Amino acid sequence: MFATASVSMMAKKAPPNKVMMAYGVFCTAALAVYHFIANGEFSAILTLAVIFQCLGFALLCVQVLLTGTCAGISARALALDAWALCFRLSSTLWLHGYLPVDASGDWAYQAVDVVALVLVLWLLHSLLLEKKHTYQEEQDTFPATPVVLACLVMAALFHADMNARPVFDTLWMAGLFISAVAVLPQLWLISKTGGKVEPLTSHYIAAMAISRALSGVFMWHARFDITCDPWVTGFNHAIWVILGAHALHMLLLGDFGYYYLKTVMKAGLTAQLDLIQDSYV
Repeated sequence: MFATASVSMMAKKAPPNKVMMAYGVFCTAALAVYHFIANGEFSAILTLAVIFQCLGFALLCVQVLLTGTCAGISARALALDAWALCFRLSSTLWLHGYLPVDASGDWAYQAVDVVALVLVLWLLHSLLLEKKHTYQEEQDTFPATPVVLACLVMAALFHADMNARPVFDTLWMAGLFISAVAVLPQLWLISKTGGKVEPLTSHYIAAMAISRALSGVFMWHARFDITCDPWVTGFNHAIWVILGAHALHMLLLGDFGYYYLKTVMKAGLTAQLDLIQDSYV
């Protein structure tokens, strides 16, 4: 885990107006969806969660476009995010078990996920092809494939039955598990490259944490509505593994979140986060 942190300024800053513009566009979109599409229904918090996730990927795209480099971005983390989005969309594009019950679940929720997937694929294209010479492949070595396989196995064992279709219930749950740990390759790359995090990369990680927090709040409130075929009579294992996946994501980002907030409050949105890794717990 990260033990100390110091603040430095990046050599090539992302202009503050560009950062604020990205936040402004997505926050405006989130408010519009909440008020005008979802009519203020609580379930729209799930749609807001995917909007913040999409914001995270958009911030990475802005970083690549502004700096002309993919340094500091993990292709393996993005690949996990792509798998998670595909698994989730395999359910939400035509089934209704895991959608918000308000009007945003009719199309807005899915549309945001499709846009997010397009952004992730563009980023992967930039890292692996167009700007491969800037991609830190030798340091981006986290074993992502076993993570996908492990999540699929766990999802097959613990999935809910909201779709009443075991295959697609499993895929949705696998997407949830993968998205919960998709940040690990990014944190791995940060540790391998000296602990420095470019501003928009840190905002991307923070946006993913906000997304997971919003989704977790929704799942907690919906815990009595999510059903499964229980292994033990009277014990709904599915909701507890769903909540556990959300908690795991927040736990993984505990230290990062502290230093991110400290850096933003001290030096602003365009400050580079410098995490000095002394030890792991």
